[in-house]
Amino acid sequence: MPFLETLIIALGLAADAFAVSISAGSTGVLRGPRSKLRLSFHFGLFQFLMPIIGWFAGLSIEQYVQSFDHWIAFGLLSWVAVHMIRSSRAEDDRTLQQDPSRGMMLVALSVATSLDALAIGLSLALLQVSIWYPSVIIGVVTGTTSFIGILLGQRFSRTLGRKAAIVGGILLILIGFRIIISHLGFL
Repeated sequence: MPFLETLIIALGLAADAFAVSISAGSTGVLRGPRSKLRLSFHFGLFQFLMPIIGWFAGLSIEQYVQSFDHWIAFGLLSWVAVHMIRSSRAEDDRTLQQDPSRGMMLVALSVATSLDALAIGLSLALLQVSIWYPSVIIGVVTGTTSFIGILLGQRFSRTLGRKAAIVGGILLILIGFRIIISHLGFL
């Protein structure tokens, strides 16, 4: 898988974690560098692990879906993208009341922001793409953008996070179209 395409997928997947990081940064409950690093590290770690889990699950069903796997990949990417765009448009004025970099709140946010990566891992298995390189890129990009999101959240409003999720969703849809076009022999 080319680096640019992997980077675009990673940025698309990182959009949810970026939005949550902006929200966490804007609440003022993250104090000190340790809590910021802990939150961004865990977001990156879970984004690294989830595609691997999805990839192994995809390998177990590959033989049954080979003839239409590109449509499944397109569908999964589109589903992730639509979910990202819809959730970014939802009006949610709740703020985090407790430190999101600790305990079950940290685990819940890490899982919630990385479920989309599970579907990406499944798609990559169906496309017979090795998972290790993309997973590392996805994890590093998510960890980095999450840290940046926390810092931006301390300076700006939540609207930046919503816009990032919309752009990420659009990029994932475009990648899905590229998969279909490539499979049909147009590329």
